[in-house]
Amino acid sequence: MSLLRVENLSKHYVFNRSLGQRLTGAPQRVVRAVNGVSLSVKKGEILGLIGESGCGKSTLGRAILRLHEPSSGRVVFDGTDVTALPAAELKAMRRRMQIIFQDPYASLNPRRTVADIVGLPLALHGIASGAEARRITAEVLERVGLRASQLDRYPHQFSGGQRQRIGIARALVSNPDFVVCDEPVSALDVSIQAQIIALLLELKRDLGLTYLFISHDISVIGYLADRVAVMYLGEIVESGPVISVLENPRHPYTQSLLSAVPDVGPRRSRPRVRLQGDLPSPLNPPAGCKFHTRCPLAVAACKTLVPEKRAIGPDHSAACHRLEEGLSLLEDVR
Repeated sequence: MSLLRVENLSKHYVFNRSLGQRLTGAPQRVVRAVNGVSLSVKKGEILGLIGESGCGKSTLGRAILRLHEPSSGRVVFDGTDVTALPAAELKAMRRRMQIIFQDPYASLNPRRTVADIVGLPLALHGIASGAEARRITAEVLERVGLRASQLDRYPHQFSGGQRQRIGIARALVSNPDFVVCDEPVSALDVSIQAQIIALLLELKRDLGLTYLFISHDISVIGYLADRVAVMYLGEIVESGPVISVLENPRHPYTQSLLSAVPDVGPRRSRPRVRLQGDLPSPLNPPAGCKFHTRCPLAVAACKTLVPEKRAIGPDHSAACHRLEEGLSLLEDVR
């Protein structure tokens, strides 16, 4: 059963025109950061969301929580349409839906102690106050690998990995069911990344959590996730069980991401896929398949027709005009 369903969700940002642009009749500029995304997350699983920087992953995570108001579509959490909730009911729902931010240096208030930062959700949701709030905060802090004696310290007194543990504690203190992990290890050293990943897996197992794990590192997703969704320019281009997608990637973009994972050893076991050009601007995305400007397999239809998502296997689908031909950049591009 799905704990979370996202149905045709979009988030568009409209740029205000200058006086000169209005006088000349210039059209409004719209960034389609998230465009018609549909996905689901089952209770107790980790859905990995992968894609290049700027493809809309973080915007999607925030739109699901309504930290950014969606432009259209629905988010259904445990049977409740979150996008239709009034402010008071949304606040209550957010106790069950939390987020861990990417940058542990920017996401913690430098003027507040750890006790204030981690304990804030307890006060906002009316869970506890005073001595009881401090006791709960101390327990959660120790659960993420810090000490209760550090409650009265400030963020600048901690390392980057310790700060991220504080951010994790803040997300968990209200006892949520679902957590958006927005690239929580990308700003950390590799050795610290491994510790934080191990901690997140331990917390998931012990607390029965469900994660949407956002990353640009497909190797991290391959280690953590049960299922994966691949995002390009605001749209999901391939999704399915992580083993199926990583062992049999069918969309050329997924294949290019896999080819970029470094091989350990003197010889490379698979060819490197070099994409053409840069990621197009979401202000002016290509027509047809948005990936066609960089895809070595693109044909004429890719330039004008939007590909439909088609099933490949159990719960595995991709949106590409050339799926039936079975072409692969990992085999054909040298």
